[in-house]
Amino acid sequence: MGARKRNAAEARKEAMSKVAIAKLNDCPTSPRKMRLVADIIRGKDVVSALNILKFSSKEASGRMEKLLRSAIANWEAKNEGSRPEEAGLYVSEVKVDSARMLKRIQPAPQGRAHRIRKRSNHVTLIVDSLKK
Repeated sequence: MGARKRNAAEARKEAMSKVAIAKLNDCPTSPRKMRLVADIIRGKDVVSALNILKFSSKEASGRMEKLLRSAIANWEAKNEGSRPEEAGLYVSEVKVDSARMLKRIQPAPQGRAHRIRKRSNHVTLIVDSLKK
């Protein structure tokens, strides 16, 4: 491995040591519905994001809340001895990507069939602290 590539890898590794990542794969909600919830909490601090998700009426907010709690637990495991309230944790990045699609058939009039696409998604949530 060349020096430039090694230095870039070390810098990337150092940057990722400060953040905590949580992933949710194959979530049975359409990506469009999950992105609505992701847009609400992106950039917010962790406490207010949890409150928003807890009192949101959207079905996807329950799964997003559980994922956020997992990211906070991952951050606590990485940074032992420090508390999330004191560190100023915030949701730095939320990515929602489409996952596999289940294809089903629904009967239609005159012997036809309509295709039903049951969509699912992958969610990646990254939590970072304001104080470095």
